[in-house]
Amino acid sequence: MYEIDNEKFGVFLAQLRKQKGFTQKELAQKLFVSDKAVSKWERGLSMPDIALLSPLANLLGVTITELLSGQYISEPQQMNMQEVESLVSGTLKLSAEEEQQCRQRRKRRGIIYLACVIIVFLECALLHALGYSLDQLTDNILTVEILSLLFGGWLCLFAKETLPSYYDKNKINFYSDGIFRINIVGIHFNNSNWPHILHAGRLWLMVVSVVFPLIYLTVNWSFPVVWSSGKLYFTLFGCSCFLIPMIVAGKRYE
Repeated sequence: MYEIDNEKFGVFLAQLRKQKGFTQKELAQKLFVSDKAVSKWERGLSMPDIALLSPLANLLGVTITELLSGQYISEPQQMNMQEVESLVSGTLKLSAEEEQQCRQRRKRRGIIYLACVIIVFLECALLHALGYSLDQLTDNILTVEILSLLFGGWLCLFAKETLPSYYDKNKINFYSDGIFRINIVGIHFNNSNWPHILHAGRLWLMVVSVVFPLIYLTVNWSFPVVWSSGKLYFTLFGCSCFLIPMIVAGKRYE
């Protein structure tokens, strides 16, 4: 009975792609997925979604059975129905495993996010213990903390990992999901740069949420006049600095 060998599948896929003269990016564009996904297929780290098997096989000039088995199948080697079903069942199983991995990554991000929330709470408690009133904390750091944790929580826990296929077909710089909006002028969102944009946003928002109270403590303690005169600029920087790495990531992988 045939079973899917991820590594064999990946090697065969890379061989077929090169024979057709496609780069990973070109193949990804034809399938409306990211080149990162194609790279993972070829390294045997994951399998294509079952809905992609037919267009992928057509692009590479092989049958789905040949693609899944990782080899050309000559006439005398034709598989019986049970063996074909085994391959398809294996694909479904691998797709389910990839979904499980996505859930595990989301769970890890949730733990990191919760840790950041706890750290911010402890930092605020420390500032209060050092003599800063609740009004002072509200006036100076509350805006940055709420925006960082709110938007960061959405990116960590709820943001979709994959964009609809029409993002790959059109130049779109706007993404909407419920109450959350992302609009970055000059950046075209697609499935090549979207995972990197999400990662950059998550990282920087969590860093800002933890670091900003410490910046407030350091600057206000050492140079109170600087903080008092530049509070608005510190707040604006804290609320918007995460856009910089997202823009860099979006341009780099666009």
